[in-house]
Amino acid sequence: MKREIIENYAKLIVKTGVNVQKGQEVFITGSIEVIDFIRLVTKECYSAGASRVFVDFTDTELERLNIAYGDEENFKHLNEMEIGKQEHFIKNHPCRIFIESDDPDALKGIDQNKYGRILSNKSKEIWAYRAKWDDECQWCIAGFPSLKWAKKVYPNLEDEEAKEALLELILKVSRAFEGDPIENWKKHNDALVSHMNKLNSLNLRKLHYTSKKGTDLTVTLIPDVIFEAGGECTKTKKIPFQPNIPTEECFTSPDKFKTEGIVYATKPLSLRGEIVEDFYLRFHEGKIIEVHAKKGEQVLKDAIYTNENGCYLGECALVPIDSPINQTNILFFSTLYDENASCHLAFGKAFPMLIKDYDMKTSEEIKAYPLNDSTTHVDFMIGDETLDIVGTDRDGKEILIFKQGRWAI
Repeated sequence: MKREIIENYAKLIVKTGVNVQKGQEVFITGSIEVIDFIRLVTKECYSAGASRVFVDFTDTELERLNIAYGDEENFKHLNEMEIGKQEHFIKNHPCRIFIESDDPDALKGIDQNKYGRILSNKSKEIWAYRAKWDDECQWCIAGFPSLKWAKKVYPNLEDEEAKEALLELILKVSRAFEGDPIENWKKHNDALVSHMNKLNSLNLRKLHYTSKKGTDLTVTLIPDVIFEAGGECTKTKKIPFQPNIPTEECFTSPDKFKTEGIVYATKPLSLRGEIVEDFYLRFHEGKIIEVHAKKGEQVLKDAIYTNENGCYLGECALVPIDSPINQTNILFFSTLYDENASCHLAFGKAFPMLIKDYDMKTSEEIKAYPLNDSTTHVDFMIGDETLDIVGTDRDGKEILIFKQGRWAI
């Protein structure tokens, strides 16, 4: 791979992804295995005017050891150092960059009950702090291949060939392989915003999903909760940024209590080091009341029921099946990529920032909306070439939104 292409990808993450401002701090989180790429990203942060770049290196083998041998009580709560970092985020509003590269099988075989309890408790404490800085910090998640991830996607290739193949794939679906990635991304974002504006002009109140796989699900939307797509802005300074590279979705958050019916997943889900396959969820009065999977059922149930309000929907996302990611016919084993292959839902936390005039509302006004609040957010794919979505507007008129997995508006 030409170094110039990789450098331009790093520049895309820094300038378009988090949009580093002059004098702003940046915190990068990523695997020690991709240190060379993290160095490139760090250099681009300083070129963009960052005052200081901090890097938190991760290692899944160390995480396994912590879960296997560590005292649960010492891991399920934030310690003083971790609290100090959260308080620093609240005070200084740095950029946050997450480089996705983990082995999808990294946590396979661990004590899922112990891990689930640690994750649930710690997430609750983190979100209490994050709620105070989340709207004020630019953040971006983007991928770069590790060896084990590449071998999971391309098991029949030699090590370096697998890494090169996955890197090329990541660059292509991120619109960073050819031409100017920043300009490519601007055009793509404009197209996403066009679909978003169409959806918001329809004043939809319900979405009815049906497919030949068996999906028959009705989701109720909330007045004054809009669809979003592409970039976001920080709450106070209105700094634009792109939280996910890549992204293909127009998404909203539904009424927590008014989802009814059954939905079938169309792609496997990589979850807590396990792969969940061939599963469906049944909803009543918003709650997931039935879970079935041919593989990974218990880990799916744990993710839904061991997290507070994990059994309610937090997101509905519309993605056509002709998205670049779906056209690869590759399963990335990473939600960042796989969720952008087709329409998806997410159980867990909703997005309060989708409320109209969100930055003008008090916390009490925001809490009055029937949006799900949870410490988890898990996306799963439901779109295929047979999926139809019919919307109902506030006057009761039905509008075909998706036909056979593609936009109909």
